[in-house]
Amino acid sequence: MRAAPLAAKRSLGAAKPMMMRAVARKATLRTSAPVRMAYTSEPKGDFPSLDYRIFFKEDGKTVSPWHDIPLRNADGTFNAIIEIPKESKAKMEVATDEESTPIKQDVKKGALRDYPYNINWNYGMLPQTWEDPAHKNAEVENMAGDNDPVDIVEIGSTQHPMGSVIKVKALGVFAMIDDGELDWKVIVIDASDPKAKDLNDVEDVEKHFPGELEKIRVWFRDYKMPDGKPANAFGLNDECMNKAYTMKVIDETEGFYTALMSGKRENTEELSLK
Repeated sequence: MRAAPLAAKRSLGAAKPMMMRAVARKATLRTSAPVRMAYTSEPKGDFPSLDYRIFFKEDGKTVSPWHDIPLRNADGTFNAIIEIPKESKAKMEVATDEESTPIKQDVKKGALRDYPYNINWNYGMLPQTWEDPAHKNAEVENMAGDNDPVDIVEIGSTQHPMGSVIKVKALGVFAMIDDGELDWKVIVIDASDPKAKDLNDVEDVEKHFPGELEKIRVWFRDYKMPDGKPANAFGLNDECMNKAYTMKVIDETEGFYTALMSGKRENTEELSLK
């Protein structure tokens, strides 16, 4: 879940050109892997602090990681924004309520939020997706979306820096239920990871990373409990669904995003659409 949004609006006329420009982008971002896309990240402020932000740039121009980086690549991979590097615990997220949607640290009651312990995977989001809080999913206990882009859990061997843009293969998805909201967790692997060639569906994860899916489910089930909160639940019989189901989730949430940006779905959540 993310912080409550501030007011911001964007016209359909402005949204379409931006989305068209985003589809055409190519080249590389500073990360530990050799081939990336031409986005750079620019931190501002001291970390950690309430003022700290990571802005994204393309050719020196500030762009939004949510709106301006394309979801899909021609080779069938997806682009993912890394908000939280593996083996760290600062609860960073794309600020969907701020212009240019930079990465910031989540805040609760005026205090910066951390997980109670390190997350063991790279964590982030899929651009140009949105979990619509007005849509109730009949397959997941009629739960509505959590008003955020779709989350990803990246299981590769590299710790990616905060603000990285990486190409990933989608493998499976958990239907996490967090405070009565549907919060999809898409399992992905960096397309440049040495094991990526062996992973094409959820059963491959179990074969090459035995027990990893259960570790992910248990981590997300239990991470709130040290703070005295109840465990999170999961729909779909606690299962990590296969790639075909995952693609359906990505397609659906991409459709919700498109409806939001076009004005077909009113921006009642006052999200920043630029």
